[in-house]
Amino acid sequence: MLIEGFKFGMLLQLAIGPVCLYIFSLGVNESFIHTLFGVFGVILADAMYIILAILGISSFIKNEKTQKSFNLLGGCIVIIFGLQLILGYFNLSILPSINLFKGFNSNLPFGKAFFLTAANPMTILFWIGVFSTKLNECSLSKKLILLFSIGSLLATLIFLSFIGFIGSLSNNFLNKNILSILNLSVGLTLVYFGIKKIKK
Repeated sequence: MLIEGFKFGMLLQLAIGPVCLYIFSLGVNESFIHTLFGVFGVILADAMYIILAILGISSFIKNEKTQKSFNLLGGCIVIIFGLQLILGYFNLSILPSINLFKGFNSNLPFGKAFFLTAANPMTILFWIGVFSTKLNECSLSKKLILLFSIGSLLATLIFLSFIGFIGSLSNNFLNKNILSILNLSVGLTLVYFGIKKIKK
């Protein structure tokens, strides 16, 4: 069940979305350690929705009005993160820097990655909708549910850590101008994702 959960979790990771792009941008702009903090933020959000799926609130999430509200909120948050990257190209910022640990020069991305993931409608619908349906179909015991869930979260950890690592490698091999253009491109893509969600 651990392997089955891992394969299931990869389904979400392979659908490249705003969270994946954000982790990549963290790898480009921050140290790999900072990027891992962002990955842990994503994992915490995923774990939260897995717990909600196990508790069985999928019927609430499937409500049309609820889905519209999540799309609107998620779209706005994704747009804000995109604008942050775009403005970074011009050395401006709209999000506050919060340094939670001494010894780190830049702000910790844990909270930002958590909120970006938690507000992403695709994440919500996948974990609570699809995950709860999968559990109901298989009629898994508590122990097997735990193994399945751990496998799903491992997929998030491994895939996003790899994406962050690729971003870090890009930082080492590309000059600042190219990196700035790359950040601008990621920001524009996030804004596109956000507008698309709001239109839905």
